[in-house]
Amino acid sequence: MPAVDDQEAEAAGWPASLAGFPLGQWTADARRFYARGDMDEDRVAQLEKLGMIWSHYDVAWQEGLTAARGWAAEHGHLLAPLDATFQGAAVGIWLKNARAAARKAQEIERRRAEGLPVESSAGALSDERREQLEEIDASWCPSWPVTWQRSFHLVRMHLDAGEALPTTAGEVLRQGEDLGRWVTSVRYGWDQLSGVQQWMCEQVLGITPASEDEKPKRRTQADKWTANLAAARQFFEREGHLQVPRKHIETVLSEAGRQDQYRLGAWVNNQRSRAAVLTPERMEQLSKVGMRWS
Repeated sequence: MPAVDDQEAEAAGWPASLAGFPLGQWTADARRFYARGDMDEDRVAQLEKLGMIWSHYDVAWQEGLTAARGWAAEHGHLLAPLDATFQGAAVGIWLKNARAAARKAQEIERRRAEGLPVESSAGALSDERREQLEEIDASWCPSWPVTWQRSFHLVRMHLDAGEALPTTAGEVLRQGEDLGRWVTSVRYGWDQLSGVQQWMCEQVLGITPASEDEKPKRRTQADKWTANLAAARQFFEREGHLQVPRKHIETVLSEAGRQDQYRLGAWVNNQRSRAAVLTPERMEQLSKVGMRWS
């Protein structure tokens, strides 16, 4: 381990007695005493005032925290997607690991409160570190998916800017999120939300659950077959044949003015391969729109 060099000590005006002092070993010993809890608070404070870092894990944490602060300053929240980076630092992965550590700490607290045994607290997020992240964004570790919370936050930012609530898919895109699609999914899936999520959406964003008349009706297999047949008929009328490329997507304008898309190429190939089990009626319907069975 490094020692204080004679010339460095002289240049810095240090006492000659410090020349050759085993500083590296002394620092390592100090870290070991600290880890064992054998160092008094005054000495801990003195070393920390000099910038002492007690472990390499602390260094990694501080670097990650700095990157998280930078990312949040740019985006307005700390709900980064998994692939998010800031100046080369993998913020998204770092936050994912921090959330896992926070949930482990919560589980440990729950078990202790219920009088259950706790094997180890290794890997659990400390209160100090949790507070550091909450200072950046109090909602950084939601009980529900981060993707849901991120869209909630972006919709709130959109409303705070004086804009109207987006209700149509593709209407408003923010930071890669389709806010209109999210609002629609919230309204249709209201019963699947927790009570807290429902309150947040209703009281903060002004979102209300969709009525039964508004919700899209669940289609039966027969309905789906009929819809695909209509797409096949449209393709035949336009192209004059039903030799549909395997990856072709056919767009059909519905009566409600919605553009529905069908994987027609795959569907036609599937019907051809299932010819032996199709009803005569369906065979005839497909033959009328140019189906070649072999």
